[in-house]
This record gives sequence, structure tokens and C-alpha cells, in this order.
Amino acid sequence: MAETDSGARAAPPAQRLAAHRVWVTLLTSRLRAQMTYRTSFAVDLLGNLGIALLEFTELWVIFANVKALGGLSFAQTAVVFAFANIAFSLADLVVGHVDTLPRYIRAGTLDAFLLRPASVLGQLITSDVSPKRITRTLGAVAVLVVAVAHLDIEWTPVRVWALITVPVFGTAIFAALFVTAAALQFWLVDGAEVTNAFTYGGAYVASYPASLYQRVVRTFFTFVAPATFTAYLPALVIFGLPGPVGLPAWLGLLTPVMAAVAWAGAVGLWRLGIRHYTGAGS
Repeated sequence: MAETDSGARAAPPAQRLAAHRVWVTLLTSRLRAQMTYRTSFAVDLLGNLGIALLEFTELWVIFANVKALGGLSFAQTAVVFAFANIAFSLADLVVGHVDTLPRYIRAGTLDAFLLRPASVLGQLITSDVSPKRITRTLGAVAVLVVAVAHLDIEWTPVRVWALITVPVFGTAIFAALFVTAAALQFWLVDGAEVTNAFTYGGAYVASYPASLYQRVVRTFFTFVAPATFTAYLPALVIFGLPGPVGLPAWLGLLTPVMAAVAWAGAVGLWRLGIRHYTGAGS
């Protein structure tokens, strides 16, 4: 079965291009299917926007009682919140549904993915798409724009680069965490509650200053599940502030490196899981 997945990666360029066209066709058809039920689609859009507003309201309520949180002002914390929510919502939009892998394993339908001349991970990623989640991203972008406008920042090339690229690399990190969580299901199968600590738990941790958490928590969500690289550490670079003990601000400049490391680990674990899987009849 691992050979099937490897064969897809080693396919000639023409075959890979044909496979990509098939995936684009499948995604387009699923988008059209969801848009057919316009009322339901609109309700889902509003629901996801409501979730974004509710999460931001939580932050607003906190600052109604304090002047600073973890050494950051309301506007600065809002930037961290926005970075984390943009990255997580985009990753959730693209690969968040890979957590349905246990359903395929239990039903035995994962075997059909293995028989096709295409990457199993690619098939799983393109098996569903939820454009309704885009409203959460748009809400976070609005928070980011307003928060940055209220900050007095001296825009150097490094800070501009961080502002533009952090959402991209943050999305890559969360996407890698989703793939890692899915890969662990080859062994856990019904361990979604455990893997959610890496994904949804990481998103919550990333939405607030890491200085609020105990050192062991900060360390875990920096060097194991690198959620702090998606928002807090790059934000410190933009603000020109030092980090807490054990998390110097210059680590924020390594967000692209951490994104690459996270994906290398995710892909490696996924391939190991594919080799470990022996079929529905085992």
C-alpha cells in the first residue's frame, strides 16, 4: 500500500497534471453542489461569522476588566488574535476535514483511496471543501486591519515582511498540525479527542499572548505543536517587544523554518502511518 502512495509521487509530469485536473474538477463540482442550497449555505456563512464574533467578544470582555494581557495592549492582543484566527481558519478550510480519516478506516473505504494512482493524502484533502468557513477568515482580517491601524508602529522592511507573510506560514503550520493529527489516527483510530489538543487546542493557545501560560505549556506549543509561531512570536517582532523567559522575540523570524519543519514531520508521520495501515480486514 505504501508503494501505491509512493508510485503516485513518482508519477510522470503528464500523469501528475492529469491527476491535478481531476482534483480541480472534483472540488469545483463539490462547490457547485454546496452552492445549490443557497439558503443553507448563507446560514452556514453567518454561523461561522458568528463564531468569529463570539470569540472576539471573549477577548473584548477580558479587556473590559484589565488594561493589559500578558504585557500586550488590547490592540496588540487583537493582532495576535487575528493572526491566529486567519491562519487556523484557512488551514481548517483547506485541510481541516482530514480528521474524517477514522471514518474511512472504520468503514474500510480507505482501501479504495490506496487503489487509485494518486496520493492518498491528496485524495483525502480534496475529498471535501467547506467555503462557508471563509467568513471566519474575513472576520479575522477585519480585526487585523483595525488593530494595526490603532498601533503606532515604525514599519521597517522586516516588520512589513512579517505582517504580510505570517498568515501564510501560520496557515502552513496549522495545516501541518491537521495532517499530523490525521496521521496519528492510523494508530489511535478513535483518538480525535487527543489529537484535537494539537489542532483546536493549539488555535486557542495561539489566539492569546503565550506569556500568559506556564513555561511547560509555552514550550510544548512552541517546539512540539508550534502554535506560538503562527501569531504571538511574529507579533513580537512587529511590535519590537521582548518575549517571555524561554521565548525570545527573534524566534518569530524563524516562522518559515518552523513551517517547513512542521510539514516535514507531518509528511514523515503520514507516510509511516500509510505503511502501518494493513487494510480493513486486518
